This record gives sequence, C-alpha cells and structure tokens, in this order.
Amino acid sequence: MSGTVSHSGKTKGLLIDVTLCIGCGACQEACVKEHNLPGGDDDQLSYRNYTVIQKHGDQFVRKLCMHCETPSCVSACPVGALNKRESGAVVWDHTKCFGCRYCMISCPFEIPTFEWYSYNPRIRKCVLCYERIEAGRPTACAEACPTEATLFGDRDTLIEVATQRIRSRAEKYQDHVWGLYEVGGTSVLYLSSVPFESLSFKKDLMQSPPSEITWRILGQVPNVVLIGAWVLGGFYFLYRRRHEVKAAEAHTTEKGGHGDAK
Repeated sequence: MSGTVSHSGKTKGLLIDVTLCIGCGACQEACVKEHNLPGGDDDQLSYRNYTVIQKHGDQFVRKLCMHCETPSCVSACPVGALNKRESGAVVWDHTKCFGCRYCMISCPFEIPTFEWYSYNPRIRKCVLCYERIEAGRPTACAEACPTEATLFGDRDTLIEVATQRIRSRAEKYQDHVWGLYEVGGTSVLYLSSVPFESLSFKKDLMQSPPSEITWRILGQVPNVVLIGAWVLGGFYFLYRRRHEVKAAEAHTTEKGGHGDAK
C-alpha cells in the first residue's frame, strides 16, 4: 500500500495522521534502508536515523524534519550548505558545510543532529527523499506505511485532505492542521485526536518565519553601523582634538618658560 495523493510538479509534503499510527516502525525501517543509516531502537533523533516514533500515552507520533516553507536553517547557514528545493525538501550539501552548527541552533523544532563521534562530522536530518520525489516516486516512509498514517503528495492537496477529515469527523480530530501556519508553514503536516501539546509539540511557535524577523533586524544593521561609525568617529575626533589642544597648550607654556629664563 502506498500512501500517496495527487503527485504533480508542486511543492510536496507529508500528512501524518496520529490517529492512524500503530507504532509499527515500518517508516523507520524504510528510511534506514533508503538512506543507508545505522538505525537503532532510539526514540530520539540522532546521527543514526532521520525519523523516530515517540509514544505519548497511547498515541504514537513520528518525529522528523518539518521541511519549513521558509527554513530558518537555510537563512542561518553562512556558507549556503542548506537549501530549500522546489520539491519542498530542505537538503544539506556536505561539500559546503564546515560544521558551525548554526542550523542546529536556529531550528525551531530542534531537528538537525551532528556526528560528534566523527573526525569528519556531518549534519544529519531527513531530506524528504528528494531524489525519489523528483523522480516521481513517493517518500520511502509513506510507501512503507501499512495504515496510511503517513500520506505523501502535493502540500496543497494534503491540506485539503486534512481539512476534509476534520470536517467530516469533527468528534475525532482536533480542529487544527498542525504545520499549516506554524513558523510560516511546514511541508510536514499533522492531524491528532488530542491536543498537540500533549504530544510534546511546541505551543509557543510564531506564525511568521523566524528568519523574516532575522532579516528585518539585519536590514537595520547598515543604518546602525553608519550611525555607530559616525558617533564613534565624533568621539575619536573630540579625543584627538582634546589631545592636540593639550599638546599645543603645553608647547606654548614651555616656550613662555624658556623666554623668561633668557
């Protein structure tokens, strides 16, 4: 069974319906195999995996890169090692990365991990199987899911599917498609029957991309720098001028003293 809806040239994404997840781990196994990862039984993201399943009460929840519409990690990377592809995937270029880990700090979901053990460490995170989807195939996790708890397709279509499920089963779902607006929107969307906070989803996320705030601040930097330079330049002029005046006064006094001696 392949969890796929309409598949065109639009931005792709995943819809994860927590009510359908049975915690079987098929998505994890498919991901490990697809990307040749070490794998393991951890329920926390690490260099060993791109996705994990966490249990909260009787609910199973997948955790992976959210592939933000406007990724903070991309704007934070000083060398352009991360980029958002037209397919929707946020990917990492190991040939550019020099290990500053700004992407780890900037991510509002704390997703990227690091190969701390390696002499040539890499950033590790889900890449949304971009090579597969750009070849017209679904992600490995969606293809492997036996209950279609993970559904792959065009982001717009996934939003329609999610909205329809909520509308038709209002008693079952929270009236919220998580990821529709959070941090400007994400390519990975969630549905749940319980409040998302009870599943360890952050509830204090802004609806605008954090990177927009960063750029607005940086946009003011030239003015701040110019004003600061002008002020510092003024202080330096006054400092130099004060010393010049003192030096001139000392020279005048010295000349006057020598004159009296004669």
